[in-house]
Amino acid sequence: MGQSPKSDAVSLRTFNRNFYGRSGTLSAGIYLVSPEVAAASAITGVITDPTTLEYADEFEKEFAKWIGVKFANLVNSGSSANLIAFMALTAPELGDRQIKKGDEVITVACGFPTTVTPALQYGAVPVFVDVTVPQYNIDVTKLEAALSPKTKAVMIAHTLGNPFDLSAVKAFCDAHNLWLVEDNCDALGTQYTINGETRFTGTWGDIGTSSFYPPHHMTMGEGGCVYTNNPLLNRLILSFRDWGRDCICPSGQDNFCGHRFDGQFGELPKGYDHKYVYSHFGYNLKVTDMQAAIGCEQLKKFPTFIERRRHNWDRLRAALEPAADKLILPEPAANSRPSWFGFLISVKPESGLDRNAVTRYIEDHNVQTRLLFSGNLIKHPCFDQIRGTDAYRVAGELTNTDFIMNNTFWVGVYPGMTDEMIDYMAKIIIEAVNQ
Repeated sequence: MGQSPKSDAVSLRTFNRNFYGRSGTLSAGIYLVSPEVAAASAITGVITDPTTLEYADEFEKEFAKWIGVKFANLVNSGSSANLIAFMALTAPELGDRQIKKGDEVITVACGFPTTVTPALQYGAVPVFVDVTVPQYNIDVTKLEAALSPKTKAVMIAHTLGNPFDLSAVKAFCDAHNLWLVEDNCDALGTQYTINGETRFTGTWGDIGTSSFYPPHHMTMGEGGCVYTNNPLLNRLILSFRDWGRDCICPSGQDNFCGHRFDGQFGELPKGYDHKYVYSHFGYNLKVTDMQAAIGCEQLKKFPTFIERRRHNWDRLRAALEPAADKLILPEPAANSRPSWFGFLISVKPESGLDRNAVTRYIEDHNVQTRLLFSGNLIKHPCFDQIRGTDAYRVAGELTNTDFIMNNTFWVGVYPGMTDEMIDYMAKIIIEAVNQ
């Protein structure tokens, strides 16, 4: 009949510790067994010639093919992916669509900070819009009210695998000639259908980003990816990732274009070595080939991770239905097939329950919980010095955002969890709201 509740609890704590990266080598969606170890070992020869990057090239090619884009470029984290995605849109090559300091970017305050940080650091103005419950994504009815003559882009995340209303957001961006950046870090593998066409999230906008941090859908230990179908944006992404250089030579190759010493750039002397011409203020955000080697093996297993996450989410959703009088249970977005990262739960105010008391009980019974990242980002200390200034703008009220800050938490649906573990987790959550 399986393990006892006590042994289930012990096993679940082990999985939860691994899920959140506190100890061990496993994490959400990671099975670091012989293929990954073999792949990492296999690059010993590559390390002696670090310019080869054959596994990075292989991963970018296979990932682009899998997700359905022309160009995919690895970076060292999902946060770096968001940074590069945003900075590419600040390039002067984009003409009137270039994001300049003071231009506005529509986003949400209920999410992870690094979706917003690049705009603030650059000097653009985030415009915060409220979200919906129980989808926990941007309220598309508020988009027009957030629009101004300075609006240049929409940059938002798909929340824990549940996509935002891509049909409405994309139509809004198309109507107003705005860039759309999909932060896909928590939704890799989610599918969305518009007018009968189904694609993966991250591929409907101008740029998509992914994270390969340990708890995410797949991993490289650390890592991220920026992807697009736009050749100009792809070149800009590469430039900002690789020091801001103008040269397009692949790593380890010289004079790929045949014009290394005959160009004229800026105020440099004619013929200045093109390998050392910088057209942007860039970074060095590449991954190592060892990370990419692990990613190549993870990509082979990734479809099974997605299916198990869906199974775990569905099982937990059904098991928690008896508590629906006290809890708001999550709902998938219309026209979507989510690749779930986590299971969001909100405590109904009329239940008289305190969210923190509920999560303390759950944690005390060996099930870890998390809040929905920042809850309301503008309430955090990082906003203390800019709060009330024109560094950002709020469109309307953030009523649901504040509700989530006070009432919402989530638990994981890691693919290594057994049905017994999911059932134990549901049992503890129901106990928590009935105590």
